[in-house]
Amino acid sequence: MKPKIVVVGSSNTDMIVKVDRIPRTGETVLGGRFVTAPGGKGANQAVAAARAGADVTFIGRVGNDMFGQEALAGFIRDGIDTRFVYIDESEPSGVASIVVDRNGENSIAVAPGANANLSTRDIMVAQSVFESADIILVQLEIPLETVYTACNEAKQQGIPVLLNPAPAHVLNKNLFSCISILTPNEIEASLLSGIEVTDEPTAEAAAKELAGQGIPIVLITMGSRGVFVHSHEYMGMISSFDVEPVDTTAAGDVFNGALATALAENFSLTEAVRFANAAAAISVTALGAQTSAPTRKVIEDFLAGDH
Repeated sequence: MKPKIVVVGSSNTDMIVKVDRIPRTGETVLGGRFVTAPGGKGANQAVAAARAGADVTFIGRVGNDMFGQEALAGFIRDGIDTRFVYIDESEPSGVASIVVDRNGENSIAVAPGANANLSTRDIMVAQSVFESADIILVQLEIPLETVYTACNEAKQQGIPVLLNPAPAHVLNKNLFSCISILTPNEIEASLLSGIEVTDEPTAEAAAKELAGQGIPIVLITMGSRGVFVHSHEYMGMISSFDVEPVDTTAAGDVFNGALATALAENFSLTEAVRFANAAAAISVTALGAQTSAPTRKVIEDFLAGDH
């Protein structure tokens, strides 16, 4: 039986321009290639989890427009339960403007649109799906009050919460008591811990600080270097896989969706991180967010190869 994951978060349409280098302030760089693709941290993670093998319910908002209709159609194609994807009549669907350079690095600006209206009431209407979930996955591209409500509801139901604290935001420390797994990147870990994360020793110090706030598992994602893991089960770096990057957009989202799936399937923590690292590595070899999320078979074949 597939594990049941509830993802609470954002849905955007990504407007991607692939250029030789990211422009400086006031500069125009010509010669780019333009594509649109479905995105948004919540939607990306929902799609990544579904393709990795989970039974996913997504709670979010889209506008009553072409982008919203396309997003819903994409969720349905991936077998995601869309009963609680609300159509917002007052705001357009969220959009993100993404510039990607020749090395796959990116710069992103987001107009949240309908995502900003995802409310605590929307969470409570969807309360029934929390009861049967194996894990709840949440990010920070929606109102913080809604994040707190979702995490508190999961805690009351005894459901583990995986919080990806992205984009970086100061959080109420009371929230930490609801979190089972926290997955910041270096910038987010630095903000939340007060310790600048630049290497493995500083990642360890930041992870210890966050764990001291009552979070059982802290995973600091460090791009091509891998993931620093702080838990009772394991402490230390788990290396990433060496691939040629095309676009790093949503690599973190793919990591979190695959991680949630593996943990819900009762992988050990180190096995789950390795599985998620493989999914993220595959994702950076393709352009786009959801378009780059691999299927379960692709992940397993990658792990079975010489990696």
